[in-house]
Parts: sequence; C-alpha cells; structure tokens
Amino acid sequence: MSGKKQNLSGIAGLVCVTVGGILLLGLLFCPIQAIARDIKVGIIDCYSGPPAVYAKDALNGFKLALKDINKKGVLGKKIVFTTRDTKFKVDIALNMAKELVMREDVDILVGTINSGASLGVSEAVAKKEKVPFIVWIAKSERITGEKGHRYVFSTGENTAMAGKAGGVALSKKPYKRYWIAGDDYEYGHAIGNAAWRNLKKLKPDVEVIGKSWWKPGEPDLIPYLTSIMAAKPDAVIFCTGGRSMTNVMKAIKATGMAKKVPIWIHTATDHAVLKPLGKEAPEGVMGTMDYHFYYPDIPSNRAFVKAFKAAYGNPPGFPAFHGYITAKFIAKAFEKAGKINKEKFIDAMEGLKIEGPTGTVEMRACDHQAVLPMFLGVTKYSPKYGVVISSNIVTLTGDEVMPSCQEIMKARHK
Repeated sequence: MSGKKQNLSGIAGLVCVTVGGILLLGLLFCPIQAIARDIKVGIIDCYSGPPAVYAKDALNGFKLALKDINKKGVLGKKIVFTTRDTKFKVDIALNMAKELVMREDVDILVGTINSGASLGVSEAVAKKEKVPFIVWIAKSERITGEKGHRYVFSTGENTAMAGKAGGVALSKKPYKRYWIAGDDYEYGHAIGNAAWRNLKKLKPDVEVIGKSWWKPGEPDLIPYLTSIMAAKPDAVIFCTGGRSMTNVMKAIKATGMAKKVPIWIHTATDHAVLKPLGKEAPEGVMGTMDYHFYYPDIPSNRAFVKAFKAAYGNPPGFPAFHGYITAKFIAKAFEKAGKINKEKFIDAMEGLKIEGPTGTVEMRACDHQAVLPMFLGVTKYSPKYGVVISSNIVTLTGDEVMPSCQEIMKARHK
C-alpha cells in the first residue's frame, strides 16, 4: 500500500512539472501552484527618444518603492511588473495596453507620459475591459476631468492644477500682452488653455497678441523664439511637454530670451528637466511643479532622496515621485481590498491616503485625482547642488489649485 502511495505521489509530481500534463490532474495534485500568483502590473510608457528620461525616472521611483513593499509582501504576494515601449505614439500605446490585458492578464495598467495615449488607453482599454489604469505622468485635466470614469486614476498633477498655479503666479505680475506657444497636441493645448483660463479670471484685462504651435519634439525652436521676441509681448506662456522641454529650454538659453521677456513653463523648474541641460539650463524662467528633491525639506523627503540616490546615483525628479507614490497606492489599496480583485481595488482606492515623500497624499474619491500641492519658483543656479534649481518657492495647496468635485461632475455631464 505504501508503495502505491509513493508511486501516486511520484506521478503527481511528474504531472506538476510536465508541460504536456493533463490540466485536470495538474489542478488536482498541484492546487497551490495553480491558484497562487503575484499581483501583476503592466506599465506602458515611452522608453525611447527624449521622453524616455521622464518615463525611466518614474519607473525607477516605482521600483524603489516595490523593493520595500515586496520585502513584506501584499496579501502574502509580491507586486511584479512588465513594461512596454509606446514610442510616444497613441496607436502603439493602445496595442501595448491591449496586449498586457489580453495576453499578460495584468491586474492594473500604469502609464504614460503622453496625454493623448493616456486618454486613448483610458477610454478604449481601461473603461472597455474594466481594468484599473493609473496615469502617473500625463497631465491633461481631461483624463480625470471630463473624460474621467470609474477605471482611471491619476497620481500626478494635471493641467487644471498646474494652470491655476501658473495663472495665480502671473496674475500678480504687471504683464498684460501675452504670447502663447507650444506643442501642438493634447497636453500643449490643455496646459495653455488652463493657464490662460485662470489668468484671465484673475486679471480680466490681459490679452493674447499671438500664438505659435509646433509638432512635439521639433528640433529647432530658435526661429519660433526669435519671431516671438520680435513681437515684443510682455510675457510668454510656453506649453511644452516631454518631447520638447529640453529643446525649448536650450533655445531660451541660446537666444537669451529669459533676460528679455518673462517666461512661464510648467515643469521648467523640475530636476529631470534641468539636470541633463547642465550649463545650457536657463536662469530666470518661472515654473511650477509638484515635487522637488530639495523641497519640502522634511525627513520623509530626505529619506526618499537618499534611497533614490543610493539606488540610481542621482536625485529623483517629479516622475520618480509619481512612480513612488503609485506603488504605495497600489500596495495599500490591495491590502484594503483584501484580495486580488479589480472592482474591490477601485473601491479601496477611492479616498485612500498614503504617506509619501512630501507628506500625506489622498486619492480624491469624486474624480480619482491625487491631491497634490503646487510649488511656484524661478530657475536659478545653485552652488550647493551644482545645477539650476527652483528658487523663491511659493506653495499652493491641493485644495487651492484643484477644481471642485462639483466642477468635475459638471464637466463630465456636458
């Protein structure tokens, strides 16, 4: 009898390790292997070309958080991830997202730097397939605003928040005649509209004397800047995203534009933008951002920066901050949900609060938008850090820059 048991046990083991084994026997003798699995995250982002610096920064922040999270585990499991390169194209982003959902069976989608891609994935994949999608860099306010729904979240600031911060900053200046210029795609127009909408509300006598739009990633922006300076505006609002931030900052430096015309650009003060530029980074540019590695100077931020530098050799930029808190939200939401279930995960995310480098961050329940402060500053060389950073920082709280829930619901029902 004991011999038969040993033989049966041996057969069970063989079935468990043999690829061609009968599925029924595999489930019977290997219940643990068949049922147990990790939490799977599918990340779609641009890992080639100029935007890759932001996508990789976000991924590094995400990995840093996972390193600690997976030591303890979540629901007795680990959080694992796989990435796909969107090449900054909407159609590729859609295909990659579908592949991750259909073939890889991911529990959550995360990405992307491209606002158009984020809107497309949100509508055509997340909403349609009922898969949670967390946007961590793309900034169009439409993502969690008028196009928002149950299955999409944002752990980064959006154009409504940045635009209001920019509008507040510019409204306190004496400028009246503005030129608006930037990338001719979703984010460019969204940030331009938001900044102008808020500025006009606070200072009705301002006017736009001209606009310039170019394709994202346009290599030579000096002719555009030269033309703008010739028009002699009082100030310029640049609406540039990932593919053009480096180019516009270099052009500003090369033309000396910041010394002649006041400029505001959202993300102009971010370390991920400024550090790669080195001596080509212009001083005197007004910018807004929701994270700086040197501000706020509190223990949680210092600890995050120390760990990030130890892991990757350089300080984190805003994408790393977004990636880090995204991992924190995912882990805490699944713990609260009590199981790997997409609908329960969404319920758990609504109103959830996590502790991040800058303090407590709440995922607002009404629109699935993270409540984040905005930091207003001006680029200036820092002898302490050896790079250009943000100076004279003024903080606006999340409540001060975010649209109300009533405004969000109104936009969704237009």
